[in-house]
Amino acid sequence: MVRFEKHTLHNGLRVIVHRDSSTPLAAFNLLYGVGSRNEHPDHTGFAHLFEHLMFGGSEHAPSFDEPLQLAGGESNAFTSNDITNYYMTLPAGNLETAFWLESDRMFSLNVNHKSLEVQRQVVVEEFRQRYLNQPYGDAFLLLRPLAYQIHPYRWPVIGRSEDHIMKATMEETRAFYDRYYAPDHAVLSVTGNVDPQDVFALSEKWFGPARPSGLPAEPCPEEPLQNAARCLTVRRDVPSHRIYKAFHAPSRLHSDYYAADMLSDVLSHGKSSRLYQRLTKEQALFSDIHAYITGDTDPGLLLVTGTVADNIPLARAEEALDKELALLCSERVEARELEKLRNKYESTMVFERVSILQKAMQLAYYEWLGSAADLNLQVDRYRAVSSEQLLGVAGKILSPERATTVYYLSQHIAL
Repeated sequence: MVRFEKHTLHNGLRVIVHRDSSTPLAAFNLLYGVGSRNEHPDHTGFAHLFEHLMFGGSEHAPSFDEPLQLAGGESNAFTSNDITNYYMTLPAGNLETAFWLESDRMFSLNVNHKSLEVQRQVVVEEFRQRYLNQPYGDAFLLLRPLAYQIHPYRWPVIGRSEDHIMKATMEETRAFYDRYYAPDHAVLSVTGNVDPQDVFALSEKWFGPARPSGLPAEPCPEEPLQNAARCLTVRRDVPSHRIYKAFHAPSRLHSDYYAADMLSDVLSHGKSSRLYQRLTKEQALFSDIHAYITGDTDPGLLLVTGTVADNIPLARAEEALDKELALLCSERVEARELEKLRNKYESTMVFERVSILQKAMQLAYYEWLGSAADLNLQVDRYRAVSSEQLLGVAGKILSPERATTVYYLSQHIAL
């Protein structure tokens, strides 16, 4: 069990502290409740752009990295559909350096025309390298708007188009910062060899003066139920055919989420999983195949992606894949297979909790979802999933009429 203490500042910032005296280090994690889901369809990529801008310096710390490195620390960040997360580790005795740097970014980020132009170019280059200039890179640029009709999940975190990033104005950028980079949209978690009361005092000192935005995040439109299969076929200069299938999956807070996650691992988790054993090893229809869920706050996707093996007709490979998906909807997962999955989740979570940084990230994330205490319930929730629930959830998710498929074909290979 991860024990913690919590304090909420008057401006809405929630502070979570877990003391771990086994290490001389501390992890500092600041989560902002803003991701690509909070963007306008014609102005996408802002959440990810800000992840870059936040390392460009602030009023009292023109260089973010230099003072942190002098304090013996290191930092990084990531953006998702739902959140933007900034984290650092450093010696516990130098923890106040983290408070100074991160609070200054919240108060007075140095957003100017020069920094905006530099980071726009960086993000555009990342967009091109990740999505346009590598094999299969644009697959999810094609799949997401096919799977989602109105929800903001229909574009990737980096944005729909490089034009959206290049055309971002100072006014739009500043408005995005003022709305979301505020204490009432954030959760701070600190773990390591720290005293909770000292952390709360530092939080009041450095973040107490921050003004809340007072503006709630705008609600996202609810994606309508998909009742007919959707598909798209493209031909590209790639070495092999690849199939991408997406099925709408429960939201992170839905009671069926844990069953959906386990279904994806029944299909594809390690070399004993069904898709690897039956479609890669035994029948040699796919050279690689994977299944996973996106785990989003709103209803996400269960994705299956497979690269068709050489000299295998696309239709034959897809038929075998569909058969495996249909089996999950008609046959119960055996007790031995289910117990193996339960043990996997428990061992993974126990291992993750060795890391103070992982604990800081998870405490902040679950607090943002609703309660940091839910972190301690995850193993029990996976263990509570029954074979009957898996069968029922598979029937709701994996029905063929709710499949979205992109056939990403090699222009060098016949069907």
